Amino acid sequence: MKKLLLAFLYCTALHQFSTAQTPALRSIAQYAQQHAGSIMANFTEFLAIPNVAADPAGLQQNAAFIMKMMNDRGIQKVQLLQASTTGAPPAVYGEVMVPGATQTLIFYAHYDGQPVNPAQWDKQLNPFQPKLFSGVLGKGGMAIATPADGAYQSDWRIYARGASDDKAGVAAILYAYDAMHKTGQTPGCNLKFFFEGEEEAGSPHLNEILDKHKQLLQSDLWIMCDGPVHQSGKKQIAFGVRGDTHVDLTVYAAKRPLHSGHYGNWSPNPAMILVELLASMKDDDGRVTIKGFYDDVTPLTPAERKALDEVPSVDGQMKNELGIAQTDMRGLSLSEAINLPSLNINGIQSGNVGKMASNQIPTYATAVIDLRLVMGNDWQRQQQKLIDHIKAQGFYVTDKEPTDEERAAHPKIIKVLRGEAGTNAQRTSMDIPMVKKVIAAVQSTTTDQVVLQPTMGGTLPLFLFEQYLQAKTITVPIANHDNNQHAENENIRIGNLFSGITTMASLMMLK
Repeated sequence: MKKLLLAFLYCTALHQFSTAQTPALRSIAQYAQQHAGSIMANFTEFLAIPNVAADPAGLQQNAAFIMKMMNDRGIQKVQLLQASTTGAPPAVYGEVMVPGATQTLIFYAHYDGQPVNPAQWDKQLNPFQPKLFSGVLGKGGMAIATPADGAYQSDWRIYARGASDDKAGVAAILYAYDAMHKTGQTPGCNLKFFFEGEEEAGSPHLNEILDKHKQLLQSDLWIMCDGPVHQSGKKQIAFGVRGDTHVDLTVYAAKRPLHSGHYGNWSPNPAMILVELLASMKDDDGRVTIKGFYDDVTPLTPAERKALDEVPSVDGQMKNELGIAQTDMRGLSLSEAINLPSLNINGIQSGNVGKMASNQIPTYATAVIDLRLVMGNDWQRQQQKLIDHIKAQGFYVTDKEPTDEERAAHPKIIKVLRGEAGTNAQRTSMDIPMVKKVIAAVQSTTTDQVVLQPTMGGTLPLFLFEQYLQAKTITVPIANHDNNQHAENENIRIGNLFSGITTMASLMMLK
């Protein structure tokens, strides 16, 4: 009876993992499922290697691990692509040249991850000790042991930093090639693989790598495997990404903290000054009020507008899931909102709260502003629009700690530090023949309609590929939408990882 139950669970999982329609893709999905035990063991070992920018040794270990994964799978010319700057994390490269192939695809993912604060993670978790759960943590999911029979259920999740963003992308690409090769399938194009090591740090040296290795990195199209599938659970293709830049703001008041009883109502409170300034940047309908903020936005083409109109609505689902009664930009759907530039407060700090709170007027208040950009915006120009708005509110702007003379001369002082690196938005035309082949390939893996997004909400350095290589890019994400990327308790749904393997294989076989 136990064996029959295990067999039933195994077949159920296989059906959930594989929605592939062609015999070749069904063969690949079956191979991945039959070898789920070894795949997950390898993936868990990968996740256990720390991959934050503050740990260069960890990044080097990740690069070495990926090189071994590629060599073990028979990928050729595996090497590290170094930037001209000493000490920058390398990109890992490899290729498979197919006799007679006339086109080349490059598959991209990144192996670095966001910083971690272990104290913010659930007490059952350690960011670099991957743990398997039977479902969503906090919603009935329980920690479970690795199945001895290798039968993984699609709704199980593995929790670790980088589990979804973006080691799942690296793994899905390499496991897809392995499954394709082991089942006797032949790539339809020449394949190249490029795994970056500092995407989460803003890709500050990617331009050097692309420029230095320009000839090696020529292709017909880059396939970027990063980000989540659509919130409906349907597979998604994004034709562009938003850009991103940051600005740090610090407002100053008295030179020392003051007793709120002795000085309240008299000495200015920097937290109040800062929140009033921040409130001036958006109206009640969520639109940014900074002069010219939307003026240079490039309108969507008719084809992009049509695709956007056909994106399934998930606003009700997400409001219920997130516990919010109304959205920020009223009157716009989620898909419409992410096709506009945005202003977000990443964090704000002044004084102490909770058990550490005291009756004082703090000396300063600080906030980090995140500016997301769309086509037509320039990250430095968008920063300047923000600074001009601050000046228009009567602030004296400096980029240093204020002097006593400046304090005496100006009632409102703010230190503004521009982010030194920024990323502009990028978008690829939906009408390119190769892109149409990509859509058909992804569609062949599912019976659901693939969601076509003109712009993905997140940011990848795609404009650099266009600038330095004149390359076209398209993003095919695989992670579950509720993966907690960039935050505590990051996870990947097992079904998404295995479905991603089939998706990447379908792209490798397109002709």
